[in-house]
Amino acid sequence: MTSERVDVDPALDDERTSHEYSGDEGALTIVFDDPIVPGRSWYAWLKAHRKTWMAITGFREVLLIAGVYSLYDFTRFLVEGESGVAFAHGHSILRIEKTIGLAPEHALNKLFSAHLALGLSADYMYATLHYLVTPMVLIWLWRRHGPAYSSARSVLMVATILGLVGFSLLPVAPPRMLPGFIDTMAKFSHDGWWGSAASAPRGLGGDTNQFAALPSLHVGWALWCGWQLVRYGRHRVTRVLGVLYPLVLSIDVMATANHYLIDVVAGVADVCIAYLIVRLLTRVGLVLPPGGRDNIELPPGSEPARA
Repeated sequence: MTSERVDVDPALDDERTSHEYSGDEGALTIVFDDPIVPGRSWYAWLKAHRKTWMAITGFREVLLIAGVYSLYDFTRFLVEGESGVAFAHGHSILRIEKTIGLAPEHALNKLFSAHLALGLSADYMYATLHYLVTPMVLIWLWRRHGPAYSSARSVLMVATILGLVGFSLLPVAPPRMLPGFIDTMAKFSHDGWWGSAASAPRGLGGDTNQFAALPSLHVGWALWCGWQLVRYGRHRVTRVLGVLYPLVLSIDVMATANHYLIDVVAGVADVCIAYLIVRLLTRVGLVLPPGGRDNIELPPGSEPARA
């Protein structure tokens, strides 16, 4: 009997690792170098088309973010004409905070609005970090911690949707719109890229929901970012930044008179509730980690044996 190694496309056979053929000159045994395990064909295709799969999943994530932003824009139309209710809610929140003796907004706003360096720095943080750090952490997770990406992104999306529901059902005028507060972003707008109406670029203030105060998604997103940095960061500096970022931004949103303390607490609760929801969805199979590009790894124990 003779044995000869022959290159055969393993995708053509899902079970056999070898086959013996008989002939006039003896028997010929064909040995597959890369035997197939169940489900191996889709894995081989994904490995061969990794860049295509990355592009598809990346485009999907962009569509998800665009969809959530569209929902945010939609809430602006839901609260039109609700200014009276929004201002009433704002005054009620201040009364509640003063009743329990926790109302740091006035003191922080007075301090930051009186000093250009403090006020302008806080304004830049409020208008910029929210839109830069969050997508950077998402990309970092997707590229460096693929198995964690799907679940983490789902928590962020659910928290955002919960926040949008809150904006729609409970419009709240932020402190900067109430007497006794100074709108630092309007005061220092000539030194920044934002307009005097909101943290949006000049001329686009009318396209934002001015009554989207409760919960504070600035704080919620910052907490989510810090959580991921602490959980998956490999360096101490990364983890320290993960702790500091949500704490600093919590002070920032009150110092700029964009949120109340209750908004900050609600932002934290929002992310915690979103985490519990995603955990439940994962248990019932609606959210399936791993995610991102590492989703193309073989299941444990199914790695094919090498000849």
